[in-house]
Formats: sequence, C-alpha cells, structure tokens
Amino acid sequence: MSELDQGSEEIFLGRQPILDHHHHLYAYELLFRNGRVNAAQVEDDLVASANVISRAFADLGVEQALGPYKGFVNCDATLLLSDVLEALPSDKMVLEILETVEVTPTIVERCKELKARGFTLALDDFVSYEDKFLPLLSLVDIVKVEILPYDPNRLAATTAKLKQWPLRLLAEKVDAQEQADYCHKIGYDYFQGYYFAKPAIVAGRKLGHSQLALMRLIGLVLEDADTAKLEAVLKQEPGLTVNLMRLTNSVATGCRVQVTSLRHAITVLGRRQLQRWLQLLLYSDPSGKSTVGPLMMLAASRGRLMELLAARLQGGVGLEDQAFMTGILSLMPALMGMPLEEILKGISLASNMQSALESGDGVLGALLGLAQALDSGNGVHCHDALQRLPGLDHTMVNADLAAALSWANDIGQQHN
Repeated sequence: MSELDQGSEEIFLGRQPILDHHHHLYAYELLFRNGRVNAAQVEDDLVASANVISRAFADLGVEQALGPYKGFVNCDATLLLSDVLEALPSDKMVLEILETVEVTPTIVERCKELKARGFTLALDDFVSYEDKFLPLLSLVDIVKVEILPYDPNRLAATTAKLKQWPLRLLAEKVDAQEQADYCHKIGYDYFQGYYFAKPAIVAGRKLGHSQLALMRLIGLVLEDADTAKLEAVLKQEPGLTVNLMRLTNSVATGCRVQVTSLRHAITVLGRRQLQRWLQLLLYSDPSGKSTVGPLMMLAASRGRLMELLAARLQGGVGLEDQAFMTGILSLMPALMGMPLEEILKGISLASNMQSALESGDGVLGALLGLAQALDSGNGVHCHDALQRLPGLDHTMVNADLAAALSWANDIGQQHN
C-alpha cells in the first residue's frame, strides 16, 4: 500500500476566520486535514508533525498568505515538545494547546519557554473550569471557549471564572448572531464560527443604494454594455466613483497611469478586472470607509482559488472567469439575506454557472464544493470533491489556496 493509499500524503490545508469584537478579521485558524477522515492526522510521530509544518509554511508559503493576520495552529503534546515549532515565525503564530494535552510539569515548562520566545499561547476547546488547567491559565494569552451546546448560564459562569486571569477570551463554534452578541456583552474578545456567513446575520436588511448600483453594474458588465451606460450609473454614486478611481490608480492593478475620468478608469482597468472589483465591492462598504469584512475576504479568496484551479484543468480555457464569478456569487445569499434564486433573477448567467450554484453540478460545481470544504476544514469533502476533478491533486489545491489567500490579503489592504 502506498503512502497516498494510507492517507499520509493527502493532507489538505484549510482555514477558518477568527474575528475581533468589531467583527473584523483578526486571524485564521489553520487546519490540516487528511482526505480520508475529517480529523487532523498529526500523529505522535515527530516526522509526521514536521512534514505538516513544512508543507504549510515552507512549501505553501502560508506565512506570506496570512498577510497581516495571525495564524492559529493546533498543537498536540508531541508537536508542542518538538523542535519543529522553533522554525515558525513566533510573531505570527498562536499555538493552540489541545484539550487532549495532559498538563504535566514538562508541558508547563515548555509553554514558558515558547512564550519567552515570543509565541502567543491559547488553550483550545475549553468547556468548563477544572483545577487541572490552573498551571496553564496563568501562562496562556487566549482561552478558546466552546459555546455549544449553547447555554447562557453555563457560559456566564465559565466566563466569570476565567475573568480571574488577564486573558483574552475567544468564543468558538458561534453559529448565530444572538450568540455572538451575548458573548460580546459578557466580555469576549474574539469569535470563531460561521454566524457571519449565514443569512440570519443580515435577515431583513435592505441593500443600500450603492449596493443596488453594484448589482446593476455587474449586470451591465456581463451584458458587455457600452462604457457610456456604465459611466451613467457610476456618476450617480460618488462613493463608488471614488473607490473605482482609487483602485484604478493603485499600483496593485498594474496601472501606473494617473486616471482622471470615469471613462478613462473603465478603459484602463479593463472589463475583466472591473467585473472582479465590482463583485468584491459587494462585500464591503462601497463608500470605502469600512475596514475589511470577513465575507469580503472569504469571497475574494474563494473566487481566486476557483479561478486558479480552473486554469489547471485540461480544457479549462475560458472557465477561469466563470469559476471566479461562481465563487463570488456563492456567498451572495449570506451577504443579502435572501435566497440565491432571488439574487440571480437580475443577473443573466451561463447555464453551467447556474447549475453549479443551485445544485453543485459540473466542473464548476465540483470546484465550488472543494472551496466550501476547504473553508470548513472538512477533509472528507475535500477528497470527494477532488475525485470529480481529474488532473488536480492536494498539492496543487494547497498551493493555489495559499496563493488565493495572499491575493485576497492584498485586496484587503487596498480597502484599509
């Protein structure tokens, strides 16, 4: 049986956003998932642990892909005690001490040493206070409190206990806005979960005028409308106009020409790049005043990942643009708080894009399923989706994911 058959080589990199109390992106938890089972396969073997770290940080360039954000990494006892951690950038990493780690004097001393080296330490999957955690609570910087099953009284009691130490608290597995609001109220600093990407967070919210204009502009671009029609819509939206001019003048677009008019900006930027910026602007404040939101970062990285993977597929010529847009549109229900069918009524899509979004069909549907599985860190779903994409392997996926996250970070910095 080969190493791949054993599952030791098929490791996917996943990541989950961690938000601060303003609901801005603070960090990513990096997840290493074997394609056969949806659980980390970092065994009690230093070589295996070293391979995982090497793939993530050396081969895939995750440190660069993290951009200005920190990376949380799970550490079992073997990894915690190994020399592998010394190879990581201490200022970028948060080491999560898993709940399975026995708190021995050796572990406590190692944590002191790692903290002295500049690492941020976190205690993972904290459910309720127990005396065995006492030696670590005086050392760690962050405690990740698992809030499910959700019980406000239990959570309040656990939180009160933890408040005895100068800790930052992170609520994990937050699935609803009301949970996030309650955790914020009782003093939590960070949040992890999918509540921000669910329609409930924006239920009843109406799109602002600028967002409606963005939808109209996207429709016009897809129809290859005259520049004059695009210009007419933009002229009604000062915020969008300023944003477009700023982005077009940016070095990040590859254009060093000073743009002085809307028509010039549209021409210089090009229809393809214009379409991308319009799609991404839906996930941010078109006025340009807001900081980057997690939905925008997720949409940007998902669209870019699907585009990069589509380019690798045989016969993928022309599929890249559709892949990018499919990734972007897949998060529109979360942004708008309305069914996908309603959103797509005003946009004319190719049939393969429509079927990918609605039922996961075809190559685009497989790419979307893979991107969604990576977002959730589900190794089994990653493996299954990859089986539908001949010509791709986990190494390509991980490399493109790192590149996509780096690209999204660059966009995020343009909005800050």
